[in-house]
Amino acid sequence: MPFGGNPDRYPHRDEVVAYLTAYAARLDVDIRTGRRVTAVRSDGAGLTVDLEGGGRLRARAVVAATGSFGSPHRPDLPGLEAFAGQVLHAADYRGPAPFAGRRVVVVGAGNSAVQIAAELARESRTSLATRAPVKFARQHLAGKDLHFWLTRTGLDAAPLGRLLKTPPAPPVLDDVRYRAALTVGAPDRLPMFSRLAADRVTWADGATERLDALILATGYRPHLPYLAGLDGALDRAGRPHHRGGASPAHPGLAFVGLEWQRSLSSNTLRGVGRDAARTARRLAAHLARS
Repeated sequence: MPFGGNPDRYPHRDEVVAYLTAYAARLDVDIRTGRRVTAVRSDGAGLTVDLEGGGRLRARAVVAATGSFGSPHRPDLPGLEAFAGQVLHAADYRGPAPFAGRRVVVVGAGNSAVQIAAELARESRTSLATRAPVKFARQHLAGKDLHFWLTRTGLDAAPLGRLLKTPPAPPVLDDVRYRAALTVGAPDRLPMFSRLAADRVTWADGATERLDALILATGYRPHLPYLAGLDGALDRAGRPHHRGGASPAHPGLAFVGLEWQRSLSSNTLRGVGRDAARTARRLAAHLARS
C-alpha cells in the first residue's frame, strides 16, 4: 500500500498513524484492540492464547508480531541502584527543558543517544558516555538519504540476518550537525564511567563529580513475556528463538518485525512486509500438512 507524503523526507507521526489506520481498514480480518495477550500455550492440537480479563482464543498458528521495541533496555551499570539522581530511559525523554542548568550524562553511542545529548547540551552541561568512539555515516549522499541508497542497492532486503550472531550497532546518521557538536564538545564524549554513587559519578580515570541526571539511550528488547511458558519459544535471555522468523520448537509459531529477522529492514515499515509474506507462506504450508 503506497505510503503517501513527501518521499524526500521522513514521515510525520500523524502520517504514520493515518497509514496504519487505512491499512487496517482494508484488511478483512477480526481486529480486537485493547485485548492484551497474557500467555500462549500448547494444547496438543494447536495453541491457546489467553487474554487479559479471562478471554481465550484457540488457533492452529500464532504470529508474534510485537516487534523489537517493546521493552526499553536498562543495563546493569555499577552503582545504578544506589544513584539518587534522576534516571530515565530515552523512551521517556521528551525535551531538554527539565534539565536546564543541570549536570547530565547520556549513556549510549547510537542515534538517540547522540541526538538527545546534542539537544541537551544547549540547555545543560551534558556528556555522552560510551564504551567506544561514536561511528558516523553521512545521512545524504548525492542529494539522497542513505535509506534511499540502501533500498536502491538491494542491501535493505539482503537476507543477511541468518549470518549474524549479534546484530551490528548502526552508525549515527549525520546531517553535519552531530559530528560537529561532538567535535566542539557540546556534548563532550567520555569513556564509560566506572561507578555511580548517591549523587556522584566516577569516571574511568578516577575523577569524581556530582551528577544530577542519567539518561539511558541503551536500546530496546523484544517484549515477549506471553511466550515464557511455551517451551523452546524463547532463549534463556528471553529473546525469541527462531530461524528467519520460524520457531524451531513449534511449527505453528512464527515471529514478525524482529531486528535483523532476515534483513536490515526487517523491523521497519518498509521491510516488514517481505518477512510477513514469507511467514504467511510458511504457515500456510504447515497448516496444509497438519
